[in-house]
Amino acid sequence: MRTGTILLVDDDEEIREIVNVLLSSEGYTVYPAQDGAGALALLAEHKDTLDLVILDVMMPQIGGYDVCRKIREISQVPVLFLTAKNRETDLVEGYLAGGDDYMQKPFSYTELIARASGLIRRYRQYGAAGSQKESQQISISNLVIDKDQMSVIRDGQELELTNTEYGILLLLSENRGKVYSLQQIYETVWQDTFLASSSNTVMVHIRNLREKLRSDASQGELIKNKWGRGYYID
Repeated sequence: MRTGTILLVDDDEEIREIVNVLLSSEGYTVYPAQDGAGALALLAEHKDTLDLVILDVMMPQIGGYDVCRKIREISQVPVLFLTAKNRETDLVEGYLAGGDDYMQKPFSYTELIARASGLIRRYRQYGAAGSQKESQQISISNLVIDKDQMSVIRDGQELELTNTEYGILLLLSENRGKVYSLQQIYETVWQDTFLASSSNTVMVHIRNLREKLRSDASQGELIKNKWGRGYYID
């Protein structure tokens, strides 16, 4: 049986009930919410114990992207979006709002369980860095990556990175000069099986990460691309 606490947010009662039963049968504790307001109320109550938020995008009053932005103000818990939207602009908006992964409706319940368990596993893995006694820092250019605090400081200011963005940056920073393909990045950071659609997911996250790492428009990219092979940091 799996362990973990999940906040499930969807205004479709049938989807909410089916996914709730599915996750509960796998061993997860599930807090269901039918709208954004209910989700934020449950988040405030359980934010210290949540391992994952599964969040519908299209909801009345407070949409999923806005809920995710509010979540990011107080928590770095991973967010998995469920949506009928599949345009690249929708993916970008979801990741910019602070989302970690994206599943299009209708979705496979087997894949949902795999995605959820992968996000929770990765969240716990990176969070475990805080249990180490000695500080571990990586300095690159004007960045300081503090592995104990899971933080990234640029010119004295902490950057707001999602867990996925942090995972990509940490992977490339700890292996400077090594080129990682999209598949290698996905399988290492997401800890999941690489599919055809995974390439776009990785590229969108790297695009957003590059934007956050860039001090100004004239600055070169810290994360470089070797055409046809992958990404690396010098």
